[in-house]
Amino acid sequence: MDTNPTLTLYHSPNTRSFGTRILLDELGVNYRLHVLNMEAGEHRQPAYLAINPMGKVPAITHNGALVTEQGAISLYLADAFPAAGLAPPIGDPLRGPYLRWLFFYGSAFEPALVDRAMQREPGRASMSPYGDFDTMFGTLTAQLGRGPYLLGERFSAADVLWGTALGWTTQFKLVPEQADVAAYVARIAGRPSMARVRALDSEIAATQAAAAGQV
Repeated sequence: MDTNPTLTLYHSPNTRSFGTRILLDELGVNYRLHVLNMEAGEHRQPAYLAINPMGKVPAITHNGALVTEQGAISLYLADAFPAAGLAPPIGDPLRGPYLRWLFFYGSAFEPALVDRAMQREPGRASMSPYGDFDTMFGTLTAQLGRGPYLLGERFSAADVLWGTALGWTTQFKLVPEQADVAAYVARIAGRPSMARVRALDSEIAATQAAAAGQV
């Protein structure tokens, strides 16, 4: 194994970067983990804002390239490490659907989710990136119903992104409780990478809590 990894993940437990860490596990990539304590405000300090002025995780650096935004990171990593087969290559008929679902997450799902959680009206259909919540969610669940994965029989980086996202959104009841969604979440949650990363993140969270005197 490479003892001097060229990839760094900026990460904090119980955040969206959980999904990126799972993806790295699925890819079998050796990387340097830079842990941020969000409770202590480390993501708002100048050192990290120089990496991501938004003060958000995940972010990665790899061979001099900086990538932020979860969907972009998923796309980048799966293409950068193709041996794991988590991204249909250019020319594969599944490449288009794969890109569609990676980008649907950030362009439609998250905006709709935030508006719904904040009890805000989505605005005029011509101005809304997702139209209305029910149409957006119905589009997603129709695809899940073709399963077992978003690309049918093929597991991909898109499933890591969506499996973790739907996991926490169903946990906090931010999306409707449906059997097809629950089955998909359980399918992704059952992968060994989930258990490994969950255990590692629990250790980090416990260490941060102890440092803050919360335990």
